[in-house]
Amino acid sequence: MSDQISVTITRQDKYRFLVDYGSGLPTSVADEPAPLGDGEGPSPSHMLAASVANCLAASLVFAHGKFKEDPGHLTATAVCRIGRNDRNRLRVVGIDVSLTLGVAPETLAHLDRALAQFTDFCTVSQSVKSGIPLTVTVAAPDGRVLKHE
Repeated sequence: MSDQISVTITRQDKYRFLVDYGSGLPTSVADEPAPLGDGEGPSPSHMLAASVANCLAASLVFAHGKFKEDPGHLTATAVCRIGRNDRNRLRVVGIDVSLTLGVAPETLAHLDRALAQFTDFCTVSQSVKSGIPLTVTVAAPDGRVLKHE
């Protein structure tokens, strides 16, 4: 993996931007919701939430892979809480991520070890949480909470 990535953002209209990830990856569109933009793509806050959730999900898969286990078709949901700072500017004031395993936890012999270490593998969440409060919850398919931090 490279030590750096480059993303180019080019304004298309109003608050709509073309996001070019380079390296032959497909581009995407980012836009602010109305009334500023037209909501034609995810907002920067949506992309932040998606980045954190995706990185944590990938880290959980990686942690299980170290033990040759597969957490199945897990899902991750991130909620980005938006509030105002002391200067009345909108800010992300917290991110809550919930991951749900795709298999019964009893089928994962090294679940405790994977859960103990997977957040440490997540480049994005570990970087973000130094400035934004972050909670992470992992649940079984039946809703039982297996980890909450």
